[in-house]
Amino acid sequence: MFSWLGRTASACLVPVRRYVRMSKDEDADDALLWSRDIGQHSAGEYSIAVVQANECIEDHSQVETGRNATFVGVYDGHGGPDAARFISDHLFLHLIRLARENGTISEDIIRNAFSSTEDGFLAHVQRTRQLKPLIAAIGSCCLVGVIWKGTLYIANLGDSRAVIGCLSRSNNIIADQLTSDHNASMEEVRHELRSLHPDDSQIVVMKHGVWRIKGIIQVSRSIGDAYLKRPEFTVDSSVPRFRLSEPLRRSVLTAEPSIYTRVLNPQDKFVIFASDGLWEQLTNQEAVEIVYKFPRSGIARRLVRSALDVAAKKREMRYSDLKKLDKGIRRFFHDDITVIVVFIDHELLSAPNTSVSELSVRGFIDVPEASEFSALDGLSGIGSSAVSSSLTTGF
Repeated sequence: MFSWLGRTASACLVPVRRYVRMSKDEDADDALLWSRDIGQHSAGEYSIAVVQANECIEDHSQVETGRNATFVGVYDGHGGPDAARFISDHLFLHLIRLARENGTISEDIIRNAFSSTEDGFLAHVQRTRQLKPLIAAIGSCCLVGVIWKGTLYIANLGDSRAVIGCLSRSNNIIADQLTSDHNASMEEVRHELRSLHPDDSQIVVMKHGVWRIKGIIQVSRSIGDAYLKRPEFTVDSSVPRFRLSEPLRRSVLTAEPSIYTRVLNPQDKFVIFASDGLWEQLTNQEAVEIVYKFPRSGIARRLVRSALDVAAKKREMRYSDLKKLDKGIRRFFHDDITVIVVFIDHELLSAPNTSVSELSVRGFIDVPEASEFSALDGLSGIGSSAVSSSLTTGF
């Protein structure tokens, strides 16, 4: 079952260091759909699933959990997997470092972790662009969730989305979107861009029926995309896909995340973290109703399957036909999709006086579930594969 991840890693020229034991979709025999049906985190259970559409999967994700906190990350890359992989390798480490230095988790700590990750990736671009010029055009959306002291922190760049399922007074499940989509298809995003760039008539352009920033990219916030942030990272004009109509004078994208904080209450039952590939096929309400209606085990896989059913129907196909298509070809039918569903069991939420004084990315090997993880590099904490899930101490 590791062979698929191995082939993917080889195609993307990156070694797989650590990865959770994923299993093939048992009832659909879809070689590009992988999942972990159920796992434990500090305040309940989680389920994760990924389906590949691109020739080289560009989605990366991670679940990091310790005694008193849970970290979730979904990184939807574009132009290649490099930025998403870099975020998976570095953002959580920055968060741990900053939390320990300041003795707390806060919006500012999370914001600074994003900033450090952006700075690190742009420095990486600077070092490697002579050998790989197009790395300046690689970027990633970045969606992060942290549960600590009974509070949920959400930070987002781009159009991945976090949606919480809440029980109403009439005992119906209601979807509450916690993130803003930083996508030029949104009127408020176009208004923001025009306000920030009043002298640039080409800041947002309709191209082939889609609103794009500078006629190139849809997302307005990201990690990476250096060529749209700094003039020195301009991509050779011989590459039409990334050609600007005029030289870049100042950044048109930002890595400043939108951050949302919510004190969890008993009506908050679960959070769905997913790349935009899911939300292109399912509405928020459809997604939360599926999660609420069906058993926890395998629920992320069920959401991905539901999205694929919709994608197939849009092209007058059945999923049984869609799953026979190879990676690369499937990108014409749907995007890479990552889904992580985090269930909240309120009796397990950590007490408000929890300390971060023992934060670390090592240890925690005494957790019963630790035996289910492959630590190929001996490091307990961070995974660099397209899908990783690991156990972290203290946090």
